[in-house]
Parts: sequence; structure tokens; C-alpha cells
Amino acid sequence: MTPRLLVAGVGNVFLGDDAFGVEVARRLTARPPRPGVEVADYGIRGVHLAYQLLDGYDALILLDATPLGGAPGTLYVIEPREQPPQAVVHDAHSMEPGSVLALLDALGARVGRVVVVGCEPARLEEGMGLSDPVAAAVPEAVDLVAELIEECLQTAGQEAPRPGPRRK
Repeated sequence: MTPRLLVAGVGNVFLGDDAFGVEVARRLTARPPRPGVEVADYGIRGVHLAYQLLDGYDALILLDATPLGGAPGTLYVIEPREQPPQAVVHDAHSMEPGSVLALLDALGARVGRVVVVGCEPARLEEGMGLSDPVAAAVPEAVDLVAELIEECLQTAGQEAPRPGPRRK
């Protein structure tokens, strides 16, 4: 059976570098599709993303601006392990990856492997368009995600995800 992998770009295109995940997802959709791999721009629709994950995926790659204090344009690959419980946020406009995963857990479902590909933003204030350092990191991020897709497809199913409820 072909593993199922979701690559989800998240972020607000009206907040400068917060559009990083959306832009990487957009560029990935221009590449030839891989069987079992869905690439989508979820923008600020975190609740929609959580409900989409109820359909059952072997892996999730989240693309997001990730302010961790590095130089703007720095790429991060983060694999969250078991995280402390978070409050489930039901405001779709403020859901970050941790909130999406908390909502998914609250709904009784789980994804086998979760990888966050993040980029250190230079600016997150109102305005459209990526800063120069973040825009320069996008092509490298696209290549990095392509490598992670291959890795996730090869290792899918090694840790069976807990089955979750199905959407009708």
C-alpha cells in the first residue's frame, strides 16, 4: 500500500515572512506529483488542517515561519516528540503547528511522523512579500522538503500511527 503524506504550508500572507510556508508549498505544487503525497497551502486555516489529518496520514511535513532566534533565513528541521499537553485553540486565525497537533490529539487522532520545516523570519509585521533573507531560503527549503518527502515515504509505517476517527 502506498504511504500517505501531507505537506502543509501554513502562515499568513499578510504578515511578511509568515508567508514562508505558503510560498514553499506553492513552489512544491509546481513539481511533478508523487503517488501518496499531497501538498497544500493551508494558510491560516489550522482547524481545516487538523480535520484533514483525520483522513489518516503516515506523515506530515509542516512548513512555517519559525522564530527561534537564529539569523533570518535560517532553515530548521524539527521533529516534535511527545509534547506537553497544550490548550486546544479554536480560533482558526491563531493556530500554530503545536495547536493543530493538540487539536488533532483532542479529536482522538494522530499522524505517524511529524516534521516541521521552519525558517527564521526577519519580519512578521503587516505587509505582503518575504524579506530578502527568507525569499533566498525558499529554493533550499523546497529541495530540503523534497528530500524529507522521500525519507518519509521510505520509512512510513515503521511506527504505526494510532488510528483516528474518519471524516464522512
